[in-house]
Amino acid sequence: MPISATRLTLALAATLAFVPQAAPQAQAVPAPKVVEQDGRHALLVNGKPFLVLGAQINNSSTWPDTMPQVWPALERMHTNTIEAPIYWEQMEPTPGKFDFSSVDMLVRQSREHNMHLVILWFGTWKNGNMHYVPQWVKEDPKKYARVINRSGEPLDVLSAQSRTNLDADKHAFAAMMHHLAEIDSKDHTVIFVQVENESGNIGTPRDFSEASNREFAGAVPTDLVNALHKRPGTWFEVFGGDADEAFQAYYQARYVNEIAAAGKHEFNIPLYCNVWLAYPIGELPERQVRNPGIGYPSGGPTVAMLPLWKALAPSIDVIGPDIYSDDPGFYRQVIEAYARPDNALWIPETGNGDSYAPYLFLALGHGAIGFSPFGVDETGWTFGKDDGPKAHTRNYALLGPMADELAKLNFEGKLKTSVELPGQAEQELDFGPWKASVRFGFPQQDGRHAPGTPDHSGRALVAQLGPNEFLVTGVESSVAFHVPDRLPGLRMQILSAEEGEYVNGAWKAKRLWNGDQTDRGLNFHRSQNTVVRIRLGTF
Repeated sequence: MPISATRLTLALAATLAFVPQAAPQAQAVPAPKVVEQDGRHALLVNGKPFLVLGAQINNSSTWPDTMPQVWPALERMHTNTIEAPIYWEQMEPTPGKFDFSSVDMLVRQSREHNMHLVILWFGTWKNGNMHYVPQWVKEDPKKYARVINRSGEPLDVLSAQSRTNLDADKHAFAAMMHHLAEIDSKDHTVIFVQVENESGNIGTPRDFSEASNREFAGAVPTDLVNALHKRPGTWFEVFGGDADEAFQAYYQARYVNEIAAAGKHEFNIPLYCNVWLAYPIGELPERQVRNPGIGYPSGGPTVAMLPLWKALAPSIDVIGPDIYSDDPGFYRQVIEAYARPDNALWIPETGNGDSYAPYLFLALGHGAIGFSPFGVDETGWTFGKDDGPKAHTRNYALLGPMADELAKLNFEGKLKTSVELPGQAEQELDFGPWKASVRFGFPQQDGRHAPGTPDHSGRALVAQLGPNEFLVTGVESSVAFHVPDRLPGLRMQILSAEEGEYVNGAWKAKRLWNGDQTDRGLNFHRSQNTVVRIRLGTF
């Protein structure tokens, strides 16, 4: 007789009842990744947009005796992410024998301090030199070729055209990434890895070795000609006065890309390159005279070389500018250059002084996935004990509790910011049916222009939560909403203005604002960490 479906089901259930069941396992955290949507970007951490409120420690601080001087400074600053270097010379003291103790220390201590980690690989290049390569590389210039300058003198820079140099760095970087996969593939404490540091040549625009000169005299390689949609020709014919720098950038981008590809093969998490910028002369940002190899490392992904790098280094997810000028015009130019549809805006290094703090808001207004002042620890190189970046700390204390919400809103294109500029103490943010008028400085008197601040430190952030609902905060600023072509208060009204905060992703109201707190705009003074959720209506 055929077995009925019911009898078969019962029989299977009885059989399975005697099969040992595997113990439930903790679900692995999704790997971090950089995603793009409609030209906007997000760094996904644990599957959700994440805003890096970071701090980079000093160059020589990743040591067991030094790290106790790191964490107090980062915790005072309210950072959620530490950027810390791993040194090739320490990790591979003899060829092929690796010491991962510093990697293990950083991952373990980052978890203990509830922070994410960005690892900086100091390999072939650090600030355009080879200072962090192992001694066995430094002591064997015949095997590990140096860059030669125009005078025929070798420099303390490894040549990007040396296969031996590339293979040595690639082997070490891949070994580090393999080790990270072994210790961090479930938790993903490490969310970003920097490949090299401000790569390029200091001391010459390109390698002038005999082999390099022969290649320079030939035709530009086809892959570069096709990638940049250029006509074939020699380097001078194709690039003119930029030929030396483009030549260096071509070999350098391919070198770094091959290292990155090898690392991703071992552990597929986001990788980025940082860049030493070409800075303006004097106070005018438009007066930029590029001097590759002298003013900045030649061959790196500067603004002029960025299209080449994006074409030839696809294994690099993001190229981030290190910005050490607080000139507002220059800072904005750099942000606009690197915030591209094919490149997430990420500021891996910037100045730690108070004058740089408003630029976090400027970066967020251009969709930034993260921001990180440099030199934050108590080693005495930049700060002493119980000291640190005061204005950056204020920013992080204000934005940190709602960083996840801000990252999501920014990825959705619902976040706008306003940063005070000289002579621009009054600005407007456009949300279509609603406008937000921002005024900087206090006291603000009826019928008079906003006074601005003495140091141009005013900043404001407005995010749209719904058609008539906004999240508002700022420093030394006032924000008033109005409908187009009417002053605040005309044919519109504030339905509610809640001062509050986000707690574990949920909004928690503390009190309602009204009267003096709302009638002349929402006021955010320097001494307060205030966030307001406002609902508007029309009549």
